[in-house]
Amino acid sequence: MDILILYYSRTGNTESLARQAARGVEQVEGAEARLRRIPCPDGHQPTDGDPEVSIEDLRECRGLLLGSPTYFGGMASAVKRFLEDTSGLWFRGELAGRPAGVFTSTGSMHGGQETTLLSMIVPLIHHGMLITGIPYQQPELAHTQTGGTPYGASHTANGHPRLSRDERELTRALGVRVATIARQLT
Repeated sequence: MDILILYYSRTGNTESLARQAARGVEQVEGAEARLRRIPCPDGHQPTDGDPEVSIEDLRECRGLLLGSPTYFGGMASAVKRFLEDTSGLWFRGELAGRPAGVFTSTGSMHGGQETTLLSMIVPLIHHGMLITGIPYQQPELAHTQTGGTPYGASHTANGHPRLSRDERELTRALGVRVATIARQLT
């Protein structure tokens, strides 16, 4: 059962979150993380790393974790452009009923994490996906001083590119949650 972890990352922070989400997914029996990246529109691509996403990756996944850095309180234009290219899947309802979660990274604490997460959730709802957040029963959510919201996982860089312990735990918990729900629905 593949869970697609789809992300766009220029500086590596969102990619770090994607890798933590993959660790969470792979804690669930029968679940496999499929890491894919959304290409940079300016051609600035890493020479190594995860393969570029295809529409087939979306078609084949049983769940989705979508990540984007925050730009002016919203998702990156590359992520929005990719989502706009999924209208064929939307028309046929191919993603309806599958669980999805979102994650983001910002440069500062008030950089727009929650608005970015909400901006990514809207097209997934249009696809009929089942949005999963992080419940407050996850202990790190109650005391994090960096990233993490009930809407999804997040990272606050503040000049420190390494994920905090709370950010790692919350991102893995989101991966576990999406994979567990996908398994229950399959």
